[in-house]
Amino acid sequence: MQLKKITKRSLEQVLNIKYHYESNKVAKKVLQQVELEKGKLNAQSRKLAHDYANDVLGWQGFAPWLYVYTHIYGKFVEGWLPDNYYGRIVLPKIQGDYGKVSFLKPFTNKIFNESVCPDLAYYINGQWFSNEYKIKSNEQINNIIVNDQTYDNEMVINKLDHSYQGKGIKIYTKNDFDARTVSKNGNGVIQPFINQHNFFNQFTKDAVATLRFTTVIDNDGRASLRASFIRLGRNKQTHVQSKNQIIVPIDNKTGKLAKIGYDQTYRSTETHPDTEIPFENKKIPFFNDCVKMVLDLQNKMPMIKLIGWDVIVDDKNKIIVMEWNGYGTGIAFSEATQGPSFGDLGWSAFYKK
Repeated sequence: MQLKKITKRSLEQVLNIKYHYESNKVAKKVLQQVELEKGKLNAQSRKLAHDYANDVLGWQGFAPWLYVYTHIYGKFVEGWLPDNYYGRIVLPKIQGDYGKVSFLKPFTNKIFNESVCPDLAYYINGQWFSNEYKIKSNEQINNIIVNDQTYDNEMVINKLDHSYQGKGIKIYTKNDFDARTVSKNGNGVIQPFINQHNFFNQFTKDAVATLRFTTVIDNDGRASLRASFIRLGRNKQTHVQSKNQIIVPIDNKTGKLAKIGYDQTYRSTETHPDTEIPFENKKIPFFNDCVKMVLDLQNKMPMIKLIGWDVIVDDKNKIIVMEWNGYGTGIAFSEATQGPSFGDLGWSAFYKK
């Protein structure tokens, strides 16, 4: 028994070392990119970030992401959570296994007990289901898909369980959709391909944009919005992909886009690289309604303290929740451009405890 405990502890230590190594490797690459634009991070700012990682968070291995935040933001600010600190220290404590239920795409409407996502059908453990969770044959599912009139386009999207960052997503035309073939992809959901509001078409018409809202349940049990940004795809893409997406911060109070956006490597740009449309002075349509929706949903899931919501406004002015992320939501971008976002929650003391 003692040997098993030691082995398990050793495995956890190895995984922790690997996680922090890989995360900090990314942070160092990002810092190099930022320094190409802004020059070297000055010694005083580096020392402030290093000392904060050591003295407040408890380990100098949390410093690399603080260097990134400091250089992008323009100065060091107390209260930031490094991405690897959040991912390895905070996330397991505030979410546990409950947050992982968001990986199971077909369960969203069941869990929230309402039509949160515009689902058409589900494939779960060898069986097709309607969006009312009734067992259906391959032929019945094909009929559901081909007869869907949610939007005036001929496409549907298949999102697999554990899909994220544009991975695990497949697009089909309704006439080419075959339930027997699609089932081979594995467990997941079928949704209509959304016609987005014309506001988003000005940046790119091909890939549906994603509004990311990060909400938390604070220490008093209240839901609040902590960060928001828009993820824009590129021309001739069917959906936003992390490898070349453009991310633009959104003002949490006004819904206005920031002047400067960033690509996946944190290289800055004031316009979309394909259409050359500037971000400045653009305001998200129905922004306050979007915020209200995600806060209402967060209140329904108070045991999961932080949730990332992927939302869009469609061409009928309807707010659509495309999916939610209760476990793997990253915070690096929002901390660097909008943060500190979580300084009042006491999470910075978790590592020392």
